[in-house]
Amino acid sequence: MTPAILPTTIGRFAPSPTGPLHLGSLVTALGSYLLTRQGGGRWLLRIEDLDTPRVIPGVADDMLRTLETLGFQWDGEVLWQSRRSEAYAAALDRLLQSGVAYPCGCSRAEITRIATAPHPGDEGQVYPGLCREGLAPGKSARSVRVRVADEPICFQDGLMGPVCQDLAATVGDFVVKRADGLFAYHLAVVVDDAASGVNQVIRGSDLLSSTPRQIYLQRLLGYPEPDYFHFPLVTDPDGAKLSKRDNAVSLASSRNLEREGHLLLFDSLRFLGQNPPLFLRDACCVEILSWAVEHFSLAAVPRVQGPFLHHS
Repeated sequence: MTPAILPTTIGRFAPSPTGPLHLGSLVTALGSYLLTRQGGGRWLLRIEDLDTPRVIPGVADDMLRTLETLGFQWDGEVLWQSRRSEAYAAALDRLLQSGVAYPCGCSRAEITRIATAPHPGDEGQVYPGLCREGLAPGKSARSVRVRVADEPICFQDGLMGPVCQDLAATVGDFVVKRADGLFAYHLAVVVDDAASGVNQVIRGSDLLSSTPRQIYLQRLLGYPEPDYFHFPLVTDPDGAKLSKRDNAVSLASSRNLEREGHLLLFDSLRFLGQNPPLFLRDACCVEILSWAVEHFSLAAVPRVQGPFLHHS
């Protein structure tokens, strides 16, 4: 009997070049790299430069150089979202043709003024469906929204356990093409993951609430659903999320990664609940990553956010 061929694990790291690589990004990249490589998988790199007004020139190239200096090796060519507009437009057209997406003429101010929900949802005010049945007379389309179903979206997160979200109650019909003409992050990320064959997504727990929207789009478009793992956020000692500016680990931020890069990797492993032997503090980045791929334990990763501790 021929043994079943298991699918290759394909993971990815997808930073946004709106600021230099920071400690939280490094921890996410490391967790993604280790879990993917431990399964013998392919690790892809995607630059999410879709939100062009916020992109800082030179940051993406600095991210690539920084990752290389820290010993990370990715498979294949880097995918740039800014070059993928045709793919996003094709997916949006499918949603429109099937009737699950519709043009919306509402501004944020109008939604806030008219909406009846007493509290904001995950991304501000829950959309009240003003344009669901068509644009009102005199209104012109500003954005495109996806019509959500009145049922929960549930999935099993590999780290956080079962997650359910009622999109109708917490978000409402959400934007897939913005009023400024840019494609929304949620649409772009599911199109790119499907096109690249990504079946394992590791990212920060601050993105956990956005995952049901992406799963919903995957189901509408007939895409496979990746396995999701939402890792703990790195915070300052007071529990606040770290800013990109103040915790940069990039070459462009004057970090001497040739001298301290291995220490950043060592401390990142400690943050992820791993127990690297002390002799690795004096090892090079490639040696640390090699040890970590072999010994990485998902069960040891903490389920709660916490501070990043530097060990001298």
